[in-house]
Amino acid sequence: MKVIPKLPEWGTSIFTIMSRMAVEHKAINLAQGFPDFNCNEELLELVHHFQKKGFNQYAPMQGVPNLRKTISEKIEKLYDRHYDFENEITITAGATQALYTAITSVVVAGDEVILFEPAYDSYVPDILSNRGVPVYIPLNTNDYSYNWDLVRNKISDRTKMIILNSPHNPTGSLITEADVRELEKITKGTDIIIVSDEVYEHITFDGKLHLSLASSGELSKRTFVISSFGKTYHTTGWKMGYCAAPENLTKEFRKMHQFIVFSVNTPIQYAYAEFMKQENRYLSLGNFYQHKRDVFQDAIKNSLLKIKNCNGTYFQLLEYSSLSNKHDMEFAEYMTKEIGVAVIPLSPFYEDRKSRSLVRICFAKSDEVLREAAAKLQNLQAEV
Repeated sequence: MKVIPKLPEWGTSIFTIMSRMAVEHKAINLAQGFPDFNCNEELLELVHHFQKKGFNQYAPMQGVPNLRKTISEKIEKLYDRHYDFENEITITAGATQALYTAITSVVVAGDEVILFEPAYDSYVPDILSNRGVPVYIPLNTNDYSYNWDLVRNKISDRTKMIILNSPHNPTGSLITEADVRELEKITKGTDIIIVSDEVYEHITFDGKLHLSLASSGELSKRTFVISSFGKTYHTTGWKMGYCAAPENLTKEFRKMHQFIVFSVNTPIQYAYAEFMKQENRYLSLGNFYQHKRDVFQDAIKNSLLKIKNCNGTYFQLLEYSSLSNKHDMEFAEYMTKEIGVAVIPLSPFYEDRKSRSLVRICFAKSDEVLREAAAKLQNLQAEV
């Protein structure tokens, strides 16, 4: 039987490839973005508690009311924006599903979607699977900031959506107040919809704060704000996130959501709702990961790798141009097989797949693992 693929140029994601290679070669896995430590014991007990209480059947399609209400209260407290928990917040099977659902709910054939490179690898397949047209705009190479003049030049009468990601994976950059003001000007008076990927919202460093698009009166009216419990509570394997959006957008979002997953894990929703009452759990997350960033940076400061600035997320970019001329895919393979540290090459985050002599590591690991990996990286010699 002949099958015509919807995404003919797409194969296995780079995260799966590098993690598999790490296992095969017994390398330290700093590639895929997940912690190597467990979540809080109290959260585990809460899940077990609600399982034993019998909360094991379908949750409401839009999510457990207590959890949606708690999320609404958190957003209002942090970003001064009220979302009605009944009509404007939806619990999803992770942020990846929320991203796909948001894009699928509004993008149709021929619609242009602006995204910024380097871009997380799920955005483009989501656009293409809906027959949309990706419009690529590079972030500034020195600090991964936005060039809004380029955005203005790329907007057309077919522009349906702009996708933003801050804190940014893979670069660790953050949007600024000036960025928010520019985006307000660019989209005002248009029908352009925004998807704001904010899954690392609580992981910012050096006193810098996350700027949610929920905080903008102008932008919040046209934005799907997406976040993740997995990144916040060290539970990536539970695959749970949420989408906050105005009622008109949420209505379209839920039309698709109900047929993609219908609802998500019931006892875990109840557990998160209870655990979120301890605000310090997420408010202290930036300090927790800043310590790990600093441990890793300090441990490799004398290596030949150049440390790029990192203001958020739990990812660190490393430039290796003084070490090798290899394409980053080849360099990442060498690092995994020969050095024993698995990393992610940056080229899969770009449409042209060209090497920028950069790799990404994940520092959501124990301090011991970070130091062990850094010791291996210290021994890297030029011209590998």
